[in-house]
Amino acid sequence: MESVIIIVFVMGYLAITLEHNIKLDKLIPALVMMAVCWALVALGVDNFTSWFDSGKHALVDGFGGLGHDAKMHLVEETLLHHLGKTAEILVFLLGAMTIVEVIDYFDGFSTIKSYIRTKKKSKILWIFSILAFILSAIIDNLTATIVLISILQKIVKKREERIWFAGLIIIAANAGGAWSPIGDVTTTMLWIGKKVTTLKLVEYLLLPSLLCMAVPTFVASFLPAFKGEIDFDENEVEKPKSPHSARMLYLGLGAIVFVPIFKTVTHLPPYVGMMLSLAIVATFAEIYSRSKFSLTDYDSAESEAHAHHSPVHASLSKIEMPSILFFLGILMAVAALESLGILFNFASTLQETIPMMGTELHVAGSTGVSDLVVMLLGVGSAVIDNVPLVAASLGMFSEPIDNELWHFIAFSAGTGGSMLIIGSAAGVVAMGMEKIDFFWYFKKISWLALIGFLVGSATFMITRTLF
Repeated sequence: MESVIIIVFVMGYLAITLEHNIKLDKLIPALVMMAVCWALVALGVDNFTSWFDSGKHALVDGFGGLGHDAKMHLVEETLLHHLGKTAEILVFLLGAMTIVEVIDYFDGFSTIKSYIRTKKKSKILWIFSILAFILSAIIDNLTATIVLISILQKIVKKREERIWFAGLIIIAANAGGAWSPIGDVTTTMLWIGKKVTTLKLVEYLLLPSLLCMAVPTFVASFLPAFKGEIDFDENEVEKPKSPHSARMLYLGLGAIVFVPIFKTVTHLPPYVGMMLSLAIVATFAEIYSRSKFSLTDYDSAESEAHAHHSPVHASLSKIEMPSILFFLGILMAVAALESLGILFNFASTLQETIPMMGTELHVAGSTGVSDLVVMLLGVGSAVIDNVPLVAASLGMFSEPIDNELWHFIAFSAGTGGSMLIIGSAAGVVAMGMEKIDFFWYFKKISWLALIGFLVGSATFMITRTLF
């Protein structure tokens, strides 16, 4: 039965990657894959001999000897656990996307757009890469990608040009998220799981992550796609903006930055703080929308539209729900593989079968885990998903807090996902926002992400002896 579930997952994965060829929206195979995988788990539960407890990050002792009712109860509990964890991500995403849409409702991003004076593509590339690297460490790579692609859409009008910038934003955002405990879901898992501390994470990974962003950006700046200048739409540039544009931009971004502060103080999941931030932004949005707009700033039709429609309702109507459902399907399908211990056993097999070849992590108390194994986990995070692979790593290894192994896992899982567009949350969102083709990304961007990953990994191996 495990083989059948793996086959269903692979077929669903192929259908997602071939979305444009078979002309089937990616959310359909993702949802089918999720439902069928869990249905097969329920139907074949008596035949399974192992079960992975995600809460404890370990295999359940004596699962094979349990009765049918006990196994089904465990399946239901596990399904609810994964649904809860997935819902945390999706609710957080919904809040972040809504705040971004509220900012856009008041033309907030035109404020940042006005600061970008250059038309040179290579300079714009560096501006967005650096912004992605910094913002992702503060507001997480997923939200940073949403914000920057929203701004990018206001600056680069031609989609065939814009998707190149989006590809480099994904690489930079994932690199920026790797060195911050709130920058990526996997680093957050390691941080909450008391495997890394904030100070050591920054010490170990800031330089490797910086090079992981800078080297691909430097190489890309010489590509034909980033030669020449952007053709601005002059009419769009001169379009009057809301008098509350700047205020809503700073309020919205400040509200998102507030989320990790709220989490640090209350120790509650990030989505709780995001909902509070959304409520605050929505309150000011409602107040500003009721105020009379100057007819010198807006034409009468637009002024009337803003005056009689809730900005929150308008923003929610623009949320990309297909991307949310796709995210739900893919995460829950991966959860089925994780629950059967397939990913756990795969990672264990890698550790046992790959020769060390002098690449062990040599530290006090280390079990001699191969650097190559950790790097393959990074590659695997691009193919599957970094969350279950890091979860499996938490159960596999028993190194103490701030052991270099955990920091290398954080880097590999965080940046390795950039090698495929569906390998990271930032990539999935960018794929939905810009309708980026899987194979286009694979041909044009993946090699740049691989260069960054290898350079960052080499930098980590060289500099880790200093800490």
